Amino acid sequence: MPRIQAPTVAEHRAAQHRALLDAARQILAETGRPPTLTRVAARAGLARPSLYQYFRSSEDLLNALVEDVFPRWSARVAAAMEAAATPADRVLAYVLTNFELITEGEHALATVLAEVAPGEAVAEQSRAMHEQLLEPLVDALRHLGVPAVSETAEMINAIVFAGSRLIESGTELETVWESARALLEPFVRAAGETTA
Repeated sequence: MPRIQAPTVAEHRAAQHRALLDAARQILAETGRPPTLTRVAARAGLARPSLYQYFRSSEDLLNALVEDVFPRWSARVAAAMEAAATPADRVLAYVLTNFELITEGEHALATVLAEVAPGEAVAEQSRAMHEQLLEPLVDALRHLGVPAVSETAEMINAIVFAGSRLIESGTELETVWESARALLEPFVRAAGETTA
């Protein structure tokens, strides 16, 4: 029996599972292709038969990767927004954090997953993530007293999408963020003043 490298078997299994997902993410980001189980096991430092304790097939691994990528994105945006002091700051944090994730390659990873993952898993996770992401943005806009909350959230997302294209085509994060901030900050600060 292999030695466990954590205080409990459950913690060891969780660490191994995380190592396998991280290895698969790295390979997918590097190659743009679905990683083979052999490569994932090797990258994680496991024998291939051990990998089958966690994933039955390449499809199972890709589905797990989909379930891992999107919630992490949502959690990071939500945490940044929760840490912001005011509703106006929360809206700005929403945009900046999305830009940071795009700069770090998370959007590219999600795009590659959408191309290679089987079935409806990616489309469903993507829909769920976008709905989840909109909730704190809509809440912040409501607190700002914006009259057309849904429409305004869509317009802000249009800025995020435009910024993502710029970042992925090589524009520096700082440049994209300053442009988005110049557009949004006067609006959210003015809206915040009317509700203060």
